[in-house]
Amino acid sequence: MSGKTAWITGASSGIGEALAKEWLARGGHCVLSGRNVAALEAVASVAPDRCLVLPFESTDYSALPALVDQAVAFAGGVDVLVNNAGISQRSLAVDTAFPVYQKIVDVDLLAPIALTQALLPHMVARGSGHVVMISSVAGKVGSPMRTAYSAAKHGLIGYADALRAETDGLGLRVLVVTPGSVRTDVSKNALTADGSTRGVSDRAIENGYPPEVAAQRIWDAMDAGTRELLIAEGMEAAIVDLRAKEPEKLFDMMAASVAAGYAQKMAAENN
Repeated sequence: MSGKTAWITGASSGIGEALAKEWLARGGHCVLSGRNVAALEAVASVAPDRCLVLPFESTDYSALPALVDQAVAFAGGVDVLVNNAGISQRSLAVDTAFPVYQKIVDVDLLAPIALTQALLPHMVARGSGHVVMISSVAGKVGSPMRTAYSAAKHGLIGYADALRAETDGLGLRVLVVTPGSVRTDVSKNALTADGSTRGVSDRAIENGYPPEVAAQRIWDAMDAGTRELLIAEGMEAAIVDLRAKEPEKLFDMMAASVAAGYAQKMAAENN
């Protein structure tokens, strides 16, 4: 990874920040994107001579061509694109306003597709490159209180799988990462039924994987040529396996969880 350039979205905190710091520790260059300029600059201070802070709004699609030009020019090319920026959800479908679906799908699905499409010709022309998609366990299993999030993250995996098939013979590689609970602000920043920010975290998130460990596993998997990486343990890992092997059993479990008051327990964590 020494001397190679990784462009990481959502690099100001959480998994994105941890990925950037780990990449820099391994000798690489980073293009750091997100909306919080001060936080991005704080990450870049680890190795300012090897970082380009490139803030942008992920859904500003018209800005992408110029941003790609800047990222490519920074260190002579982009070797790795990590689509990490995203936003989660904590609300029942019956209560959720449709604009919430539009925002989450825009940020979690269309934005990473748009950025990948904008950078793809550069990677194809070079005959090399790695695209890393940070999906979720919710991209494998439809999770209650996360209908919009699950839809977007499922879609991201579908796009990545098809892209991998198309570009494998062109020298490109695609890694899909499906994290479960990682100790970040993902739950605190999740949208509620009316589009407002939840403001509190989940107990599962607070007890989840350290983002630094997740980052190490992701870069090691990419280096090994892995095509899909699950970062989960316990029940979260089990439900992914169950979805593949015994989906009917999983559907019953999920419905039973809701019937037992899952939504009410989540709401109580807000208070």
